[in-house]
Amino acid sequence: MERLEVTVDGMACAGCVTSVQNALTGRTGVAAATARLHDGLVTVEFDPSAIDRTAIEIAIEDAGFEVVPG
Repeated sequence: MERLEVTVDGMACAGCVTSVQNALTGRTGVAAATARLHDGLVTVEFDPSAIDRTAIEIAIEDAGFEVVPG
């Protein structure tokens, strides 16, 4: 397992946090996803043989949020 931390823009409420987490945990290869509202940080535990960073970022964006480059 690997761990990825990304900053996400557009999370404004607890419902947004849940949406991001659900978008990620529904993906094959994602073991866990935790989003923090106060700083926009999303931590993802994933199997790199099943999913990569790009697919994780696309899942976040498909849920209606923006991944902050960096």
